[in-house]
Amino acid sequence: MQDNKYFSEKITYLTPFDKAFPEKLKDIPNPPSGIYVKGQLPDPNIPSVAIIGSRMASAYGISMARYFSSHLSGAGVQIISGIAKGVDGVGQRTAIEMGNPTFGVLGCGLNEIYPKENRDIFESILKNGGLISEYPPDTKPLAKLFPLRNRLISGLADIILVVEAGEHSGTSITVSRALEQGKDVFAVPGRITDPFSAGCNQLIRDGAGIALSPEAILNALGLPSESIAPPDCKKKLAGLHLAKLEKKVYISLDLYPKSIESILNQTGAALAELYPALLRLKLLGLISETGQNNYYRNL
Repeated sequence: MQDNKYFSEKITYLTPFDKAFPEKLKDIPNPPSGIYVKGQLPDPNIPSVAIIGSRMASAYGISMARYFSSHLSGAGVQIISGIAKGVDGVGQRTAIEMGNPTFGVLGCGLNEIYPKENRDIFESILKNGGLISEYPPDTKPLAKLFPLRNRLISGLADIILVVEAGEHSGTSITVSRALEQGKDVFAVPGRITDPFSAGCNQLIRDGAGIALSPEAILNALGLPSESIAPPDCKKKLAGLHLAKLEKKVYISLDLYPKSIESILNQTGAALAELYPALLRLKLLGLISETGQNNYYRNL
């Protein structure tokens, strides 16, 4: 099933002797002898942030990946990751949805789509970004290749942002490579009792920057925090002809899931009228449900 536009896109091979080869990859430990590229390469004159984290992301991890990616990419930062399940894919999909550049570094060849559930990212990333691999185009996604590719993710990024990671997460490999390369590492804090956040909390304990907001990352990049362009609720609602309660419910939500009880308290709605409003907002693609009766706003 290789007859769509993704597989017909041209693949370019670059070596360090080629002018287009990324300078950031020339000086890292164990630099690649060459890279295969489909689409564009990151612009070396624009800041880049690698958003990485757990493949088995929690609702909190997913919402934080969306939150940081939407604000950083909205401020003009290039998002880099590995198109993995969980945090990585959410961060890249968010940038794509906003029409901003993002770049995927693969642990397989460019003629492979892995993981399959992120096929939509592979097919849309080339509109305003690109894919990179040091492996020949038909190389299968072997487990031993992914730790090696992580040095390219950190190598292309100016800052590594760990959104969510368990105590013994594979994310630590990318962090180790980043530290070897002299890159700054930030981590999103989580609850001390949450195993999904144990890795992030330990990174902060060990000296990583604490990512309390996108502004912290922008400041580290030397960018003004006022460059952030958050999603505009009013602009998104224009022309949708929502009922008064539907608008109220939508505006009450954010990127972190809220319970029915929280929504009821904020809107003052009755339970019997709240459910139809939530259902219509879901059908319009404005909100999503994670778990049972927990809702968050889509970008």
